[in-house]
Amino acid sequence: MLSPRHKLGLELSQPLIDRVRREHPLTAVFWECTLRCNLQCRHCGSDCHVTSSIKDMPLEDFLPVLDSIARETNPNKVMINVTGGEPLVRKDLEVCGKAFYDRGFPWGIVTNGQLLTPQRFHSLLESGLRSVTVSLDGIGPTHDWMRGLEGSYPKALAALRMVAGSGTVEYDAVTCVNKRSYKELEAIKNLLVENGVKAWRLFTVFPVGRAAKDPELRLSGEEFRGTMEFIKRTRKEGLINVSYGCEGFLENYEGDVRDHFFFCNAGITTGSVMADGSIAACPSIRADYSQGNIYKGDDFMEVWNTRYAIYRDRTWMKTGPCASCRYWRYCRGNGMHLRDSSGNLIFCHLERLHEK
Repeated sequence: MLSPRHKLGLELSQPLIDRVRREHPLTAVFWECTLRCNLQCRHCGSDCHVTSSIKDMPLEDFLPVLDSIARETNPNKVMINVTGGEPLVRKDLEVCGKAFYDRGFPWGIVTNGQLLTPQRFHSLLESGLRSVTVSLDGIGPTHDWMRGLEGSYPKALAALRMVAGSGTVEYDAVTCVNKRSYKELEAIKNLLVENGVKAWRLFTVFPVGRAAKDPELRLSGEEFRGTMEFIKRTRKEGLINVSYGCEGFLENYEGDVRDHFFFCNAGITTGSVMADGSIAACPSIRADYSQGNIYKGDDFMEVWNTRYAIYRDRTWMKTGPCASCRYWRYCRGNGMHLRDSSGNLIFCHLERLHEK
């Protein structure tokens, strides 16, 4: 049951959340610029490879998306998040970033850090880079195990240390908590603090892509609750701004493990363009829920303004375990990335919290 404090906070947040759903202001766009990747991560939802049958999207194909957005919004208020695959495998990333910057768009990258040398970081900053997210999934062998490459840990840590010490960009470290890294959370925290890292996001792996068949990635109910308790405790310490990712309603942990109450922004404030041209929402969501395709002549903002109904009115999700859930008002069916092609819920954070 919700405590009175948590219920009050959740109730007060609902009118604001409802207004954002109605107005759906675009504030973030993910560009899946490539499906190539230099790692073989155990949990990858995209199933990326060193080479890919889908070619990198040429910059000239993506720029009309930005022009479409700029005609209807202030580009300064729409963040372009470049992702993949691994965006740093693209030799023209600086050219891409400069084109975004020249059009008034702030931009950032989500990277595994393997190719983020001081020289590359400098050239990206010269192209207007504003934010960097670096993945660090454990200490030494644990990180290498998760990322599928021995020796990947020192490079990831070096990249994170360099970004944190630059004082020039917004940044954070992200950690996907699994059975191995769960045991190292305290050590990871101490490592980050020692290296001057101020922002850290934790995620738990959901059963999609390679992770669907890997039981070592799935936390038990006890471990999941332990992760939430760790975040609460660390936030009270104040040494590092740690939070749980945006996914999942967390009952009495709401308001205690992140800076906002649960709200899935996919298709409401967040859109994306995937490597195959699909106009989508959060890149973690299945292709079944794409809303158009730039290679079929669809204009991004026209799609944003006239489609995305399944994202903005989620009453269709009120089936299965959600049909009788007493927390529907606050959860609205969980994150869109946790629905299969038939709309069925794949994973419920509330169930995990109460799992023995």
